[in-house]
Amino acid sequence: MPAVRDRVRVVVQGRGRRAGRAGFARLLWVGAEVITTVGVVVALLVAHQVWWTNRQAAAGAQAQVRALERGWAEGGGGEGGGGGEVGEGVVGEGGAGVSGGGGEVPGVVEGGSGGGSLEGAGEGAAPSAGGRKPVAGGGGGPARDEAYGVLRIPRLGLAVPVAEGVDRRAVLDKGYVGHYPGTAQPGAEGNFALAGHRNTHGEPFRYLNRLREGDEVSVDLRGRRYTYVVGKVLAETSPGDVGVIAPVPRSSVKAGYGYQSAGSYITLTTCTPEYTSRYRLVVWGTLRNVVSATR
Repeated sequence: MPAVRDRVRVVVQGRGRRAGRAGFARLLWVGAEVITTVGVVVALLVAHQVWWTNRQAAAGAQAQVRALERGWAEGGGGEGGGGGEVGEGVVGEGGAGVSGGGGEVPGVVEGGSGGGSLEGAGEGAAPSAGGRKPVAGGGGGPARDEAYGVLRIPRLGLAVPVAEGVDRRAVLDKGYVGHYPGTAQPGAEGNFALAGHRNTHGEPFRYLNRLREGDEVSVDLRGRRYTYVVGKVLAETSPGDVGVIAPVPRSSVKAGYGYQSAGSYITLTTCTPEYTSRYRLVVWGTLRNVVSATR
């Protein structure tokens, strides 16, 4: 009898070990399924952010460009665009320092506050360069978040709407470039400063680093084309370097970068390196001429 009991005991113990191994295997299987599911979800989110948002925003931006051009051709402001006349007057070739409207930017009033940070990807508050802020709506200028112009960069094959303000959701995430409130409008003395995404949401400024001295950048605004020539590039600066969008743009972080005298400037800002918002890339240009826009 003792031998029989021993054999029974051995059999029971063997079954327990097999059951434990089976439970552990099921646990590993469930864990693998969870990890796989999470990986698929993350991959889908990345694909949505990097691919789908680009397609959606780029398509919407191009539709807005066509709407603006159609509106101008019909004598209006375009669908969702328009705004008042800015930068009247014409400058000749090489006229980097000639004002288009007596030096005062139409559609701005005194009283804006300084400070803030460069708006390269939607983070933070946009600074008000030069102590001025735009009048919202009315005949003085474009309303906040309103698309009212088209930025063209031939070297990059880029044509993208320009909207008033640099709000991330209302402007930048639509694939537009945003005009920093308080900076000059095209053609006027001062600094026409713009921000745009470098990655995702249409990424209009993805290849901004390819611009070189002498490249042309133009802005169409209801029948007029304001052409600027790239003069300087600041490859990297901090988000707090608001000097780069001042009326006379000059880095307050990197000594020796920028300009020293009044003129009519354009500034393009975006994040760098790609897929980060740690620093800002800045491209500056000076106004060459103003002509009737051709489409």
